Amino acid sequence: MTGDMILLGLAGVIEAGAPIVIAAIGETLTERAGVINLSLNGTIILSGMVGFWAALETGSIALGFLAGMVVGAFVAAIVAFSSITLKQSQVAVGFVLAVMCKDLAYFLGNPIMGAQAPILYAAPVPFLSEIPIIGTLIFKQSIMTYISIILIIFAWFWVSKTRQGLILRGVGEKPAAAFNRGTNVVSTRYLYTIIGGALVGAAGPFYTLSVKAGWKGTITGLDGIGWIVLALTIFGGWEPFRVAFGAYFFAFLQWLGLVLQSTLIFIPSQVLQVAPFPLMILALLLVNLGNTDWVERFLATLPEKSRTRVKKLIRATRSQPPAALGTPFERD
Repeated sequence: MTGDMILLGLAGVIEAGAPIVIAAIGETLTERAGVINLSLNGTIILSGMVGFWAALETGSIALGFLAGMVVGAFVAAIVAFSSITLKQSQVAVGFVLAVMCKDLAYFLGNPIMGAQAPILYAAPVPFLSEIPIIGTLIFKQSIMTYISIILIIFAWFWVSKTRQGLILRGVGEKPAAAFNRGTNVVSTRYLYTIIGGALVGAAGPFYTLSVKAGWKGTITGLDGIGWIVLALTIFGGWEPFRVAFGAYFFAFLQWLGLVLQSTLIFIPSQVLQVAPFPLMILALLLVNLGNTDWVERFLATLPEKSRTRVKKLIRATRSQPPAALGTPFERD
C-alpha cells in the first residue's frame, strides 16, 4: 500500500467517523444534563430512512438532514417527556423506542429501497486543500464533516468555558443545588435532551446520503451504530474531545479491517468486519478498570514507583459519569 493510498484511507476514516462524532456529541450533551437516551440505535436508522426519503422527494440534501434532525428531536422529546415529566424509567423507555424506531424504519422504508437520492459530495476548501497531508486529510471533506469537526471544538468550549455549560454540568451533577440557585432543571434537561436528539438524528442522513449512500432496508448497515455511540459516550468520559477520539478510533478499526482482508486471507472477512465492535467493548472495559475495588487492591501490592505510574495512567483514562445521570429530579 502506497503513502497516497494510506492518506486517502485516513481521510476516509475522518469522513466515516464524522456521523458517529455528531451523534456521540449529542448524547454527551444529553447525558451531561442527567438524561440517558437509549433510543439512539433506532433513532439513527429511522432518521437515516426519513432523511433519505425527504432528499429523494425534494431533491434537497439540506432538507434531508433537516428531516433527520426533526425525527431525532421528536424521539428525544418522547424520552424527555416520559422520563422527566412522567418519571418513567429512562432505560426502559429508551430501549422500547430503539426497537420500535428500527422496525418502523424498515417497514416504512420498503417503498424507497434501492432508490437514487442526491448524494453529499466532498467540498474542498480553496487553497487549504492544497496543503500537503493536512489538506487531504481535513480540507477535502464534505460540509457535514467540517461541521462535525467544528462541533467538537464548540461543544468542548460550551461545556467547559461558558456559564451555560456550568449550568449544564450542575444540572447533571447536583440538580437540587442547581435548582436552589435559580436554574430550571426540568427545562434545561428538556432542552439538552432534544438538542442531543437532533444531533443524533443528523447522523442518520449522514450515512444514507453520504457515508453509506442509499437505503437498502436491513442491509443498509446502520444497525448497531447507536449502541456504539452510547459506548463511546462512556469511553470518552463525557468529554467532547475524548468522545471524538473514540469515534475516529472506531472508524479506524473498521478501515483497518478492510485493509487486512487482502493480507489475512486465512481469516473470514466476516470476522474482520465485526471485530471493531468487540474491540470497542474491550476498550470500554479497560477505561473503567480504574473504578473497581480489585484494581485498587492490586495496585497496593506494586512497588511505589510502579504504582505511581500505573495510577497516573488509570487517572488519565478513568471516566466518571454525571452524578445525577438517570436520576429523576424531585423538588424538595
